[in-house]
Amino acid sequence: MKIEIITTSNESLKETGFGTLKACNNVLDSIRRLGYSVTLNVCVTAGDLDEVAKRKPDLVVLAVKYISVENGNDIWLSDYFAKNGINFSGSSREALKFDSDKVLAKSHLRKMGIKTADYFTAIPGQYKCESELPIRFPLFLKPLDAANGNGIDDLSFVTSFEDYESKILSLYDSFNLPVLVEEYLDGREFTAAVINMPGSNLLVSAVEVVPPRSTNGLRILGEQAKRDDSEELKKEEDIEIRDSVCKLAVDAFVHLGVRDYGRIDIKVNASGQCYFMEANLVPGMTAGSSYFPKACEIESEISYDKTIGLILGEGLRRVSINLADNNPADPLPLAV
Repeated sequence: MKIEIITTSNESLKETGFGTLKACNNVLDSIRRLGYSVTLNVCVTAGDLDEVAKRKPDLVVLAVKYISVENGNDIWLSDYFAKNGINFSGSSREALKFDSDKVLAKSHLRKMGIKTADYFTAIPGQYKCESELPIRFPLFLKPLDAANGNGIDDLSFVTSFEDYESKILSLYDSFNLPVLVEEYLDGREFTAAVINMPGSNLLVSAVEVVPPRSTNGLRILGEQAKRDDSEELKKEEDIEIRDSVCKLAVDAFVHLGVRDYGRIDIKVNASGQCYFMEANLVPGMTAGSSYFPKACEIESEISYDKTIGLILGEGLRRVSINLADNNPADPLPLAV
């Protein structure tokens, strides 16, 4: 049984997947403690991926969604390994597009009847005055496809056209993409770790995320709070709210076509209504700090090693089925 973790050292990626090499090594050590033979590969070229394919591992654990290669193109790992007939953890490219494009995910889920904040996208100068804006103030501005709170700060909350123009220009200059503009939802933030279990069952571990108060008195979960790990993750004691959050997380997970595992971010307003915010389908896995393993620990009392075993469970079962088909007398044991 050969398992290989695939990541990249390319720091230009906007979306960091599991996280730094520290996070990948946390996953590596955990898989070894689960009793498997596993290696970590830092792939920066197409040739690096070809070498992995030649070794034909039983399972590749995708710690990032893609790698950026010399010619400036991206190689999506799920596509690459699917074409090479190699079993991989996590979702297909078809689902991962909802992770990379927040508007696409919101639009898709709205069609399925799932609530999300009203929104539009904009570039500098597109709207000349407040009356032209599709949504009234207050608004919240964020990058279209960045992760880890990048581009989000106290100035993301805007209540005037002057502040709106300033933040639009700042984000466009930084990311060179249209800006996602949402109605501001006042309320509490939750994140839900969702894991596909045997029999198509889903394990959902939802916790509240409480950022420190910002200079404007709001609790904004932005780049600085995430970098400092200054936000607090709390178990939700209100059963009705917890059930509502979990239901929306499951609905989003299913309708986005997520495979194996993923993290769904949700906002709950003062009336208890839940709104989908975004999906992270290759979530951070740093032991002791990343939301996904911490949510599993806080809500479901699952250790880090157990969490890693569970998120790889479906991938290992696919390997077991493939090996059993080729050699029915020698089924693969699962360690979860």
